[in-house]
This record gives sequence, C-alpha cells and structure tokens, in this order.
Amino acid sequence: MTKTFLTTGLLVALLTTAVYAQPVAFDATLKAHAQLPAQTFVAAPADAPYGLSMSGRFTSGKRVETPYGWTNPASGIAMPFPGQPVQGMSGVRSLGDDRFVFLTDNGFGNKANSSDAMLMFNFMKMDWEAGKVALERTVFLSDPNRIVPFPIVTEHSESRYLTGADFDPESIQPVGDHFWIGDEFGPWLVEVDANGVVLQVVATNPGGVDYKSPDNQFTSQPAAGATVTGINTGRSGGYEGMAVSLDGSTLYPLLEKAFYDETAAALELIGGKPVIRMLEFNVADATWSDKIRYYPLDDAGNAIGDFNIIGGTRALIIERDANEGDDGREKAAAFKRIYLVDLERADENGVLEKIAYIDLMAIKDPDGIAPRGTKDSVFTFPFVTIEDVDLVNPTTIVVANDNNYPGSTGRAAGRADDNEYILLDVAGFLKAE
Repeated sequence: MTKTFLTTGLLVALLTTAVYAQPVAFDATLKAHAQLPAQTFVAAPADAPYGLSMSGRFTSGKRVETPYGWTNPASGIAMPFPGQPVQGMSGVRSLGDDRFVFLTDNGFGNKANSSDAMLMFNFMKMDWEAGKVALERTVFLSDPNRIVPFPIVTEHSESRYLTGADFDPESIQPVGDHFWIGDEFGPWLVEVDANGVVLQVVATNPGGVDYKSPDNQFTSQPAAGATVTGINTGRSGGYEGMAVSLDGSTLYPLLEKAFYDETAAALELIGGKPVIRMLEFNVADATWSDKIRYYPLDDAGNAIGDFNIIGGTRALIIERDANEGDDGREKAAAFKRIYLVDLERADENGVLEKIAYIDLMAIKDPDGIAPRGTKDSVFTFPFVTIEDVDLVNPTTIVVANDNNYPGSTGRAAGRADDNEYILLDVAGFLKAE
C-alpha cells in the first residue's frame, strides 16, 4: 500500500503517487424547501431528573442557573432555556411519504457544556408546499438496564436518560425495529430499541486495533510533558456518517477526519491524499470485519457530513469545509459538496473513486422556491455543518443542515440558523457512471 502521513498540516513527499480520476460535476435544482425555527423546544420526559428541565447552563464556560441569563455572542440567543432544543440535525433516513427520522447531536458542541442536553431522535413530517415541519414524535435515549460500560451523567437516577456529556451521536440507521447510532466520543456503536433504550454499546476494534478519541471515556489526559498514547481518532473525528447495506446486515461507519498513526506520529495519507477510514460491521453477531476502505478528502481541512447507501453499493457522501456564510465574511463557505461513490469502485489500496458531485453553493432555483438564500436564481446552502443526505426517490435527494444551535450563523450574520430541509432534483447526478 502506498501510504504516507500528514504531519503538522503539511503533505509528506511520496515515492509514488496514485492517479485519481476527476469526478464529474452535475447540476442540482431546488424542488422544495422547509424549515424548523431555530428556537423549537420539547419538554423533558416527566421521569427525567429535574436538572434536565432546562438546558444550556454551561455554554458560557461557567454555570448559569438563571433562565436566559447569558447571551450567545454569535447569535444573540439568550440561555439557558426551558426544555430541550430540537436542533443539531446530524443524521437522516427517509421513511417515505415525506416522513423522516432525524438524529439530534450531543447538544452544544462538546462534553463539557452538554451535560444538560438530552440525546434524542425525532420523527418528522414535511409539508413541502407550506415549507413547514411537523414534529411527530421524539424518542429520548436512555440506559435503564445499565448497559453503557462507563458512568453516565444521570448514573444514579432510575430513568438514566443519556446526555451530550455521555455520547455524541452523529449518524443513525434503522435496522428492523431497532436503531444503530454512530458516536464520535468513543467512537462507539450504540444499538437502541424503538423507545430509545440502549441494547448494546460496541467498542471500535477492527483487526484488533482499538480506535479511541481524546473524549473516549476510558482514556485519561496525560500529565504535563507526558506523551499521549492510544489516541488515533481526533476530537470530533469519530463516526460522522454511517451507512447500512440495503438488506440491513452490514453497517459502514465512516470517520469524520483522518486517522492518526502513533508510529508515524502523523495523519494518514494514501497516494498523496488525506483519507478517512470506512469500516465494516456485521449486525447479526456484532463483529467487525478487517476490511477498511478509504474516502479521499479534497483538502486536509475538510470533513465529511453524512453517508448513505442509495442503491446496491452506490452511496452519497457529504464533504464540506469548516466555514460558513456567503455574505462576504472573511472565512466564507466555499466547499460544500455531495459526492457519489460506489463501495466496489476502489483502487488497489482501497481508496474509493469519486464518481460525480453536486455543489451545494450553486443550486439552481429558477422558480424562486427558497424563502431566502437565492440570488440571480442560484440558491446556496452556506452552513458550516451540512450533515444530512438521503435518497427520497429515483431523481430526488433530501439535504439538511446541523444548525449548531445557537452558535452557527451561516444564513445571516448575527442570526441563529434555522434547521433547513431541501429537496433537490439531481436525476443526472444519481445516474452518473
């Protein structure tokens, strides 16, 4: 395998360089737009600990118990607030009939500030004509049977609801009557039943290699001057996307960022490209395959946002930069793409071929469907984290943003982003060979 590594942000010289075919660009046309206002909340369940009736206490870097006692400087949103915000859409599956299941992520961005953010997924019904979203049902995650292998925030309660200090859920797949969730902290795979009750938590160790992030609950921060060992996925570098085979037998968890090799003390490169690892997991017996595929990033600073199989072994992957906004700000959104790949089309090193792509910063909107974001018949999706894509029908996909409530302001500076959901006509893209 022609492999090298990325050290301190620089590409290491290679003995040989693989040749990558250039993917073909296709147009995307806006078919429909709906949105859920940023300030949409659900009440904590009646049996949840009292402390979960309000959320966002720790987002300022210290405890704030007075409701609306601290204001987020980016968006002007006051917090903490009563209830739990329905925000951070970080994974989607289309259920048909304009219904979707959307996963909410860990809360407010990290373990330290999200211990009062409840983990949940939501069933939503889109009214595309009216541009509105109906929240049908919220499922909160809980561990009443004490399956989670480490102490959780609500450890000593009876209901044992999970919070954003326990897991960072970023991808979801229904398999039968259950749901599998990909986590970034461990990274862990978590199976829950239809009511959100944890059934199993699986550590990541394909080929006998333990994958651990700095937020893994079984790691310790080193003393000053000590060497960090056992950390090979970066912070916020665990499972961002996770596809499932059409028969539900195999999960394909995909890291968000490049894998770190302790021996080389560098991030992984293959053929001169920064790559991220795609693993295989057998659902029936909860075991890992040794097979690893690699998704090549266009730029080392990019990350993936979502990953779903749309037919056979063909799949969609969101790749995006870490910027937001298209209103002239210094670090404006520039690279927001969805790529078409095929899990059986990879080179001798297992690096996937990028077959085609659409540009989410250049969506056609000739009919002026979008309520905002369209200029000269071009609609943009300039959010820092675009983390939802799935097939709706043979010519159409759904795309949505993670609005990082209340901090992201991609649509307009100083205004908290709403959760936006769009349908795109991409018939040519989906047929690309």
